[in-house]
Parts: sequence; structure tokens; C-alpha cells
Amino acid sequence: MKSAYELAMERLEKASPSISLTEEQKKEIAEVDSVYRAKIAEKELFLKNEIRKAQTASKFEEAESLEKQLASEIRRLQEDCEAKKEKLRAEFARQ
Repeated sequence: MKSAYELAMERLEKASPSISLTEEQKKEIAEVDSVYRAKIAEKELFLKNEIRKAQTASKFEEAESLEKQLASEIRRLQEDCEAKKEKLRAEFARQ
């Protein structure tokens, strides 16, 4: 007799079957991750430097604005990264 968990997992697998990725496909997804991590790091370096300059010059409103911009940029880049990875996964599922 199967447990409720096993039955739920079977129904889930029927509804949206999982796909196994090849090593090449995994590398493509990892490359997307790597590219976006680099973009995020670049934004962080630039904007944190600008924030530091604004704080040193006692421009606290500007520093706060830059911090909000940094958070927004990071969130946008993370969303772009996830969207790109999902698009790749969808392509891999069709193959």
C-alpha cells in the first residue's frame, strides 16, 4: 500500500513530468547563472562605490536613493536570470 506522499508524487509527475537534463544542458544553465552573477557583482561594485561617495559627502538622500536603485537592479537581474533559465528548460523539454 502506497503512502499519501507517494500517491501525491505520482499525481504531480503525471501533471508535470520532470525532465532530466544532459550535462551540456546543465552547463548552459550554469553559464546563464555565471553571466548574471557577474552582472550583479558589477552593479554592486559600481553602486556601492557611488553610495560610499555620497555618504562621505554627507548626501544621505542620494545614498538612500542609490541603495534603492541597487536593490531594484539586483532584483531585476535575478528575475531576468530566472526567466532565461526557464526559457532554456522549456526548450530542453521540447527536444
